[in-house]
Amino acid sequence: MRHTRLVPAAAVLAVLTLSVTACSTKSGTGSNAAGSDGLKTGPGVTDTTITLGALTDLTGPYASLGKSIVNAQQLYADQLNASGGVCGRKVRITVKDHGYDVQKAVSAFTETEPNVAALSQVIGSPVVSSLQQEIEAKHLLTFPMAWASSLLGHEHVQVVGSTYDIDMINGVDFVVRTAKLKPGAKIGHVYFEGEYGENALAGAKYAAKQHRLTIVEQKIKPTDQDLTAQVTALKQAGVKAILLSAGPKQTAALVGTAAAQGFAVPVLSNAPGFAPQLLATPVGPALEKQLHVVSAAPSFSSDTPATQQLAKDYKAKYPKDPLDSGVISGWNAINVLGEDLKAACKAKDLTREGITAAHRKQSKLTILGVSLDFSDRAKPATYQSFIQKPAKQAAGGLLTVEPAHEVPAARAYSLPKS
Repeated sequence: MRHTRLVPAAAVLAVLTLSVTACSTKSGTGSNAAGSDGLKTGPGVTDTTITLGALTDLTGPYASLGKSIVNAQQLYADQLNASGGVCGRKVRITVKDHGYDVQKAVSAFTETEPNVAALSQVIGSPVVSSLQQEIEAKHLLTFPMAWASSLLGHEHVQVVGSTYDIDMINGVDFVVRTAKLKPGAKIGHVYFEGEYGENALAGAKYAAKQHRLTIVEQKIKPTDQDLTAQVTALKQAGVKAILLSAGPKQTAALVGTAAAQGFAVPVLSNAPGFAPQLLATPVGPALEKQLHVVSAAPSFSSDTPATQQLAKDYKAKYPKDPLDSGVISGWNAINVLGEDLKAACKAKDLTREGITAAHRKQSKLTILGVSLDFSDRAKPATYQSFIQKPAKQAAGGLLTVEPAHEVPAARAYSLPKS
């Protein structure tokens, strides 16, 4: 997964209580067994259920996106179960809220791990990094709600989509073209300390070098809410555009401050920096005017039939909840895992090792119109990014400006080592 806490605690508790079903399993020891039908099973799989785990943030800085991810994954599980489940078993999701606290996440993992077949979501690069050794030791296929390239290269951890640095390479190309930046121009980059921001910065620096631009860095913390000093510094430096790798709260603060200062340069954010709820705030008009978002996932304004169907189904099940990037992210991950489970079932191996083996054979999987390749764990599943623009009247608050595409420099870029 990030941002302003946009839903009340009561609503969060309701989601945790009502939308997720926890289920214990008979196999929590790590031993694998084959039934009379020849189907091998392991932890998290009984004769009637397949239990998945979700380590999410429902009370911390990414609470709003965490809620959307949980909802989307539960929607998928409900639909899958209505169609017969997998291998005649119902899919259940056990959700644990860590509030974006690494220690709480470690405790939640220890409690959850023995009784799940895979992790359908883990929010936060720091959380995934802290659990990496255990995830690999337990052979537990895990889908992080984080897109740092440091998460690549692991057998049992799968980033769905591109990574922050790849998105930024594609995004800088868009800024250069549309803002008509000349060699020697300066662009600012405001970014969170840690894996998310620093991975995006690596991509921005690479892209800037390709275009002969200069990056003016401004590192911030997730707790920073007033970005007046950063905006003033970038204005004084004469930057022609600003890159942003932070959260929605920081996006609103930066764009709002820039607009108030008459500093109308274009701003490009990584996907985690935008939430549609911002468009209902006083800074909404400035966001529509100055901001673009680079993302590996389509917006709900996409004309892809699968995306339109997701929007319809989600609003039918959660009529009071917004369509946002968390819905797309959660849906993408659980869809991939669902296809893995189906393939593992067909191979008669629903052990953790069997699920991961099935996943690594997925080289041409299309989710919401995006083609994904998971066969090479050292590479992103895609090098393509969408360019989107905030629009209050659009479903999910974003319009597609440019469809998914990659620039040649993205493939030539050397991904940071994990």
